[in-house]
Amino acid sequence: MEINIALIIGTGHLANRVGKLVNAKGYTISHIQNLASITAPGTLSTIEKISYALLHINFAHVAIIYILDDKDELNLEILMAVMTLHPATKICSSLFNENMRPHLMAAHPQLYIINPAAIAAPLFAEALNLPAERFNTVTNTSFLVKSNKPQSDFLIKTLLLSFLFIILVASMYFHFYEKLSWLDALYFVVVTVSTVGYGDFNLQHSSAQSKIIGIFLILSSTVFIWMIFSLIIDRFIKKRVEKSMGRKKYSYKNHIIICGLGRLGFFVADELLKRGEKILIIEPDPESPNSQYFRNLGVDVYTGNARLPGILENVGIQNAQALIAVVNDDFTNLEIALNARTYHPQLRLILRIFDDSMAKIIQDKMNIHLTLSMSAIADESFANLLEPIL
Repeated sequence: MEINIALIIGTGHLANRVGKLVNAKGYTISHIQNLASITAPGTLSTIEKISYALLHINFAHVAIIYILDDKDELNLEILMAVMTLHPATKICSSLFNENMRPHLMAAHPQLYIINPAAIAAPLFAEALNLPAERFNTVTNTSFLVKSNKPQSDFLIKTLLLSFLFIILVASMYFHFYEKLSWLDALYFVVVTVSTVGYGDFNLQHSSAQSKIIGIFLILSSTVFIWMIFSLIIDRFIKKRVEKSMGRKKYSYKNHIIICGLGRLGFFVADELLKRGEKILIIEPDPESPNSQYFRNLGVDVYTGNARLPGILENVGIQNAQALIAVVNDDFTNLEIALNARTYHPQLRLILRIFDDSMAKIIQDKMNIHLTLSMSAIADESFANLLEPIL
């Protein structure tokens, strides 16, 4: 009996690329792209739904089952079901969670777990030293949108100056109209605005005009002090929060900036750390568990959107050695790279692009140093589990 079918379950570039490589080895491809779209009769459990979706497959001819969806959760769900339904069949699954890998492989002798990000990460790191002659003459950054400075600084300064002006005018009034010395006039105004009220100076026997001035001084000073105090506290808290999120001006030189701390970004950053490189990470998700992981290792993680030029300036893009953009969106990576190159024309740019053919076009047409496709790097590791059919 000829075992010549490779069953691929999943969507995306990796599933398509593995299918082409396996087909080139002489295997017939049976591709189920979306199990969820298959309508099953009645109310069935997950295993029953998957079993129903696989009814048309003759597993006596199946050499391997590839589970290659982009989501780990769905891969695990399908994997558990397939292991139960077809325990004797060789299974290969894509999984980015390294912690679960040894446990799953120990539970099934015919199971192979491959992490595409772990395979691709060393190549992204090695790309830092590959020869690449690129040039660009775009150095004008005037068209880039600068990040706005907080307006609270200006407001605090305005309030402080206004408050000091009121104190000065009030001191002049009580000096000239109440015949107090300059020191006594200033002392009286400060005691009044601070609501201390020692009682050694008061307006009990003063004119109605002076009492009105005193009332205005007390009320206005209360408002000014409350607003100034509130803004200062707010600014202080924001500064602490910004600092905890790595948002500050960095003065590093020859460092490597990594944009995106997702599945691939995590392994690229980890690989560069193992090689002793100085890295600085930009991650837009403030709730990312990977951010805290690297902060615990002493790595600076800037929480923000790397597409904003102001953030690129803050992380020292002008003095960086390279920028690696591995955000989970091709055009975002391209935008980040082009903005970065505007500040530093000789900066080495390494981008993660899903589609290998698109990666080559971007590299050539957009004058980018290196573009790498994770699926194009990892696909052979999956395909090599099968020997060619002669």
